[in-house]
Amino acid sequence: MSQILSAAQARRIALAAQGFTRRRPTTVTARHVHGAMERMGVLQIDSVNVFVRSHHMPLYSRLGPYDAALFERIFHARTTHYVEYLAHEATFVPASDWGLWDFRMSDFRRRWADDPDSWMNRNQRTIAWVKDELRARGPLRPADLREDAPRERGTWWDWDDVKHTLEHLWRTGDVAISGRRGFERRYALAEQVIPVDVRDRPIPRDDAFRELVRRAARSSGVATESDLADYHRLRDRAGVRQAIADLVDSGELEPVVVRGWDRAGRPLPAWRHRDAVLPRRVDASALLTPFDPVVWFRERALRAFALDYRIEIYVPAHKRRYGYYSLPVLVDDRITARVDLKADRVASALRVQSAWWEPAAHPDDAIAIAEELARAASWQGLERITVSGWGDATDAVADALKAIGGVRSERHEHERQAIAQN
Repeated sequence: MSQILSAAQARRIALAAQGFTRRRPTTVTARHVHGAMERMGVLQIDSVNVFVRSHHMPLYSRLGPYDAALFERIFHARTTHYVEYLAHEATFVPASDWGLWDFRMSDFRRRWADDPDSWMNRNQRTIAWVKDELRARGPLRPADLREDAPRERGTWWDWDDVKHTLEHLWRTGDVAISGRRGFERRYALAEQVIPVDVRDRPIPRDDAFRELVRRAARSSGVATESDLADYHRLRDRAGVRQAIADLVDSGELEPVVVRGWDRAGRPLPAWRHRDAVLPRRVDASALLTPFDPVVWFRERALRAFALDYRIEIYVPAHKRRYGYYSLPVLVDDRITARVDLKADRVASALRVQSAWWEPAAHPDDAIAIAEELARAASWQGLERITVSGWGDATDAVADALKAIGGVRSERHEHERQAIAQN
């Protein structure tokens, strides 16, 4: 008989699996970062930099303030033991996992090879030139290739073709990312980045699916089939179902029923990882990026946290409901609000462009939110916090900032264009 969990218990299990029941260290070290990565498994990369780049946030959410130089040293240096691949979207993953993604690389390669009109088949000369350059010169930025590009381009060479080549070769595993300078990637042949014992040990598809579903379950704590498939964007649902069945047979996954997790009035099948812990309570507060594993799968965020989230970056300003890039706010085991933040570095201000309550909010959550905002401003070296009047939580957050003290707080008017409603 399946174990029955309440929705609150499922949330606590999920948050514990993601590390939110751990005390934040006084000083964040590489050991703490590696531990957080072990629990998350992957760290999604995104270029949005309104407050900080999105991939800096999940570590901050779990560990608290850390030195940006530590992140650069761990993830962007050529000697790092993390590399980038499409393990969800573009993500940092352990370099030792390169062979785990062989099935995905092979799928890309087969898809393009089987189509005579594919971009790869139509641009073999560009591909050969790019590979030769990387082989001869080692890791290169796209700009380095631009500087050394053939001057007599004729009909075959085009800068966009070179960029496409690098991205295609990265997807097929022929090229790997060898660190970054700022946010600009350095590309290299995989043999120049990935150790030979890793590169020459591809994991068979069925074994890879089983391992990835196992990891997704461990990082999720409790999850449905859709949750487990989305964690690593596994499109072959038959393969996911077989992996779940194998892991149930081995005792690693346990079937459970979560109250409230249903579809059309019927409970959704769900599984709990055998190592998942059910804490009595979660005493945490954190700002989350929309690309945090806790909320990145919108179906799960709605089901588990009643968070109906839509990224509004590409929504015209006058049609935005919550703001350009609002961050969900975790308080205890609830998503209690969302805040749209902007780091105004010229004015040394953290601007709360909007703040909105979520259905799970409690009246006293504003204090925890204010404390998180003050911590975030300090982490980014911003001297004050300004709060607009856009959103039903802005007054409470502004009052709480004054109540906690220790930070300069002010109000500001939001641009009328951005606050117009549908």
